[in-house]
Amino acid sequence: MNIITAYSTQDNIENVVKDIKQQMGDFDAKMVIFFASSKFDPQNIATQMQNMFTTASVFGSTTAGEIISGKMLKNSVVAMAFNSNIIGDVKVEVIENLTDKGVEGVEIAYTAFEKYFGHSMQALDVDKYVGMVLFDGLSGAEERILDRMGDLTDVRFVGGSAGDDLKFEKTYVYANGNAYQNAAILVLLKPSINFGLIKTQSFCQLSQKLVATKVNEENRTVLEFNHKPAAKAYAEAIGTSLEEASNHFMHNPIGLMIDDEPYVRSPMQIKDEHVIFYCNVLEGAELALLEATDIIADTKQAIKDKEKEMGSISAIINFHCILRTLELEQKGLMQEYGQIFADIPTVGFSTYGEAYIGHINQTATMLVFE
Repeated sequence: MNIITAYSTQDNIENVVKDIKQQMGDFDAKMVIFFASSKFDPQNIATQMQNMFTTASVFGSTTAGEIISGKMLKNSVVAMAFNSNIIGDVKVEVIENLTDKGVEGVEIAYTAFEKYFGHSMQALDVDKYVGMVLFDGLSGAEERILDRMGDLTDVRFVGGSAGDDLKFEKTYVYANGNAYQNAAILVLLKPSINFGLIKTQSFCQLSQKLVATKVNEENRTVLEFNHKPAAKAYAEAIGTSLEEASNHFMHNPIGLMIDDEPYVRSPMQIKDEHVIFYCNVLEGAELALLEATDIIADTKQAIKDKEKEMGSISAIINFHCILRTLELEQKGLMQEYGQIFADIPTVGFSTYGEAYIGHINQTATMLVFE
């Protein structure tokens, strides 16, 4: 057994750790990734999980819901451990003071990666190396950090922004037995086997276009679309009233289209006829109005396509947008979504945003292993 998953719905950390340890047994872990409900004391759970695997690289984050093989959970801790037959090598770096010194932190982390692996980040073979990134989900720093990461390497990083069960108060990332706020965890992997990425967002493009003609990028706020107050322009595109416009946000977000693929920007709220988004919209960007399709069918197809491409899938790490989770919950499809992953070892969480080239929303980004 090269990969093992475990989860616990126990009420206190001591019982959670005991439960997970019992399931993991004496597994010789090289790397452990875990996701924990915000109900658990962050520093305590970080310390306990590292103490369980003293020789492994252990990292994770708080959540807005947890995913484990065959299940979507709340108020739990989920974990996946890999041995050296899957993960040949791994290096974990923490970027602290994300909002003020995050860009510098990327450069420091990359220098550490270069020293550890013996190659420059620019020279790394993208077929042999892959990265994961976890953000403090309330930092608002994802775009700047991901932009800088992409400037310095072609290695693909996938991940998500930590949640706190929709309280929007405090989110944490975990590494080295510590819990961090205003921080990001960067992980560079050299897997021993083939790997791939999945991005699935379950939207189709409509004909309406919205050009962001006036934007406050710092606050993720669009002031004008098509030279009109942003909320009015959005309502017109939907064919609804200004008062009803926000009711369409989940079903009709907007997307930056690249090679006919939407990179979703989800509206969060209307304020003074402006539209505040969950991720940045650049001034001048042309965006397409999107319409929701079938999350269950689309996810099944995405995994089927990747299995056909790779031959087989032995594990999935799933960074799944909280907005998708809320839609599944509203439609009574939580169990059905979880069952998609019943036959493949899977771990993941409901995020406050996903990382795939940039910071996006209403998407599932997955790292998959052959």
